[in-house]
Amino acid sequence: MWNTTQQNTASMFCGNGKIANAFLCGTQQPQREKIRWRDRLFRARRSALAALQILPDGGLVRSTRIARLEAALLIAEGAVPARKLATVARLIDVKEVQQFVQVLNESYDRTRSAFRIEQTAAGYILMTRAALSPWLDRLHNRQAEMKLSSPMMETLTIIAYQQPVTRADVEAIRGVQATEMIRQLMDRGLVRIGGEDDSLGRPFLYITTRQFLTLFGLYRLEDLPNYATLCRQRTLLAIAEACDDECDVPEEAA
Repeated sequence: MWNTTQQNTASMFCGNGKIANAFLCGTQQPQREKIRWRDRLFRARRSALAALQILPDGGLVRSTRIARLEAALLIAEGAVPARKLATVARLIDVKEVQQFVQVLNESYDRTRSAFRIEQTAAGYILMTRAALSPWLDRLHNRQAEMKLSSPMMETLTIIAYQQPVTRADVEAIRGVQATEMIRQLMDRGLVRIGGEDDSLGRPFLYITTRQFLTLFGLYRLEDLPNYATLCRQRTLLAIAEACDDECDVPEEAA
């Protein structure tokens, strides 16, 4: 229960409307303003989504704002954080970025587009679909550009799926020394030291980096496909490549 001094203090503050609103008599005012602001954001986002039009063929009639977002992703050299996308594309907030990304991806899926927006550890990035990777490798010789040899890819795969892992464990799985491969992967920023093992000699533990996630279009390590799925995809891609080679028609015969 308030005493007389507290009651007098309350009366004094309530006598001034501005002070009362800010202190004793207006404690609900900031909360109401926050709710109204959230309502305005929600209505603005809902209005923007309602204005989008889907064509009969599944395509999307892009609004100016969603076109700005798509253009920013198209010209970006790498993944872009959601907050930066909201600023560059002049969107309401990060939530609207997420909603527009979902709308674009749904449109890409309906029209069987070669592209898809993926969320990686570094942000959003517009990527070609994984199924097209073998043909893009032929066109741009990307494997040579990345300079990741088969031994390096084997080592990187082991570290990615077994991390944190020691060099000795990597060598036990591969059956050969891995010191040089690990060093090269660290030089490329794909692998780093993540601690020390408790075993004798306290050897280093190796883990993948954020750059590894971004390079492979992953948001987190849990997004790595399981081993069985990975093997199945490689088999299907090999079959698809073989069929593509058999179906190639020489220009002279066209």
